Amino acid sequence: MKRINHIWKAAGILLGGILLGYLLFGGGGESKKEVHEHLEVSENQIWTCSMHPAVRQSEPGDCPICGMDLIPVAKSGSQVDPDLFVMSENAMKLANVETLIVGSEEASKEIRLNGKVELDERNTYTQSTHIPGRIEQLRVNFTGEKVNQGQVIGSVYSPELVTAQEELLQAAQIKKSQPELFEAAKEKLRNWKISDTQINNMLSRGEPIERFPITADVGGVVTELMAEQGDYLERGMPIYEIANLEELWVLFDVYESNMSWIKEGSIIEYTIESLPGESFTGEIDFIDPLLNNNTRVATARVEIDNQNGRIKPGMFATGMLVNKIYSENEKIVIPESAVLWTGKRSLVYVKEDVESGTGFKLREIVLGASLGDSYVVEEGLSVGEEIVVNGTFTVDAAVQLAGKPSMMNPEENHPTGIVLTVSEKSEIQPVFTSYLNLKDALVADDFELASRQLSALENKMESLDLSAFETKLADDIENYINRLQSSIGDLKAANNISVFRNEFVDLSTVMIDIARSLKPFDQQVYIQHCPMANNEKGANWLSLSEVIRNPYYGSAMLTCGEVAGVIED
Repeated sequence: MKRINHIWKAAGILLGGILLGYLLFGGGGESKKEVHEHLEVSENQIWTCSMHPAVRQSEPGDCPICGMDLIPVAKSGSQVDPDLFVMSENAMKLANVETLIVGSEEASKEIRLNGKVELDERNTYTQSTHIPGRIEQLRVNFTGEKVNQGQVIGSVYSPELVTAQEELLQAAQIKKSQPELFEAAKEKLRNWKISDTQINNMLSRGEPIERFPITADVGGVVTELMAEQGDYLERGMPIYEIANLEELWVLFDVYESNMSWIKEGSIIEYTIESLPGESFTGEIDFIDPLLNNNTRVATARVEIDNQNGRIKPGMFATGMLVNKIYSENEKIVIPESAVLWTGKRSLVYVKEDVESGTGFKLREIVLGASLGDSYVVEEGLSVGEEIVVNGTFTVDAAVQLAGKPSMMNPEENHPTGIVLTVSEKSEIQPVFTSYLNLKDALVADDFELASRQLSALENKMESLDLSAFETKLADDIENYINRLQSSIGDLKAANNISVFRNEFVDLSTVMIDIARSLKPFDQQVYIQHCPMANNEKGANWLSLSEVIRNPYYGSAMLTCGEVAGVIED
């Protein structure tokens, strides 16, 4: 019995040992496998910056742009469309990416015009002397003096007039016998604009008037003195210029790019800088048929009633004209900030919902008319689709680094730009050089230098010889010039560096479009982006250096920004 008990004890110990060994070592394979899987996840983890999603590294650290700690990129599920780029909702918020659901609306173009109050040329008059002689007295002594019609403005001594008066008096004595001679003497005086009343005064006086009074032909305000007391004037020589200020003109500058939208009869609402808080409405009654060769603008005229005299010639005016483009039906209209341009291609990022976040996919569209800060879409988008309208360059930079189709990495079946000849490059490069000098002036916070560089840019643009380019390319460049003229006009109206920088956004947009299309330099050109500029909508500029030097903030935030793209030759 004891022996059996020993056997059972031995069997129990053996069984317990086997069970303990299995618990301790038998599951080791699965544990090692689990550890191995965790190691694989850690090794494949990608790290990014919440503010700059384009930054992607294989290990944790600091963002090379802003210095923030990198965060791990959330693993997305399987993605059916390989061209779809996925961002988490948190990453979208941190990167300030905003989207808009596409809708249709009545398309109208708002055109801002700069103008100036001028004299009504129909109400200006040159007061001249009708009697040859020396001005003995001149009662109009300064510019701006008000003169009434018929007012005595001076006196003239004229030997010829004295002789004519003597002839009149002698003819009066024999008028009964020789009435024709008497009438001839009076007619001679009438030719000098002497009235019958004045002639009768001469006859009743009985002797010549040596200092004959000069009277004003019309009333108004003297705008220019053209003679002085003591001057000897021949008949018809001017004494002063005079104008009626009760009716004035507001002359608005119309650039070539806007001329097709502005017609005679268009209604314009405008303000005058010297009268804050007031607005005026007028009708364009005349558009100059000739373009100014120096400024490349035409003039649109609006009449203004100035009976109260508050408005002065020379005051600056700013007008807004709204012109309906499509009257038949509504069109899809999207913000300008949603569009990326590469030469002739117009691209947007369309939002698509996926299980693991939000997907974005590049799509080419066909744009219609420009509405200022928005565009009509002719093809490529449907009502109800959602597109990126803020942070577009941020999304594109991340897509580019992910190796998916982007603005700078187009699909193979799309051309990437135009190849210029050496002579064509030398013709267009001075325009870009002037732009880069203008950008550097803003970086240096120098408003006066920026204004001078803007004039240099305008001169280089106007001196472009389009005959140096092949015909189709010359047409494209002419379209770019029209867009540049509009932007330059807005910049010229800026009266401080803050306004100048706001208008620099549009100029840079056009220059980036030209750079992408023409590739004018023999080196890399960097498209740089500041997410805080343009009221935190983001803005871009061109630079030959990869180092960020921000023209929108200057010394205040000199290095704020990132490289959003590179244009290769």
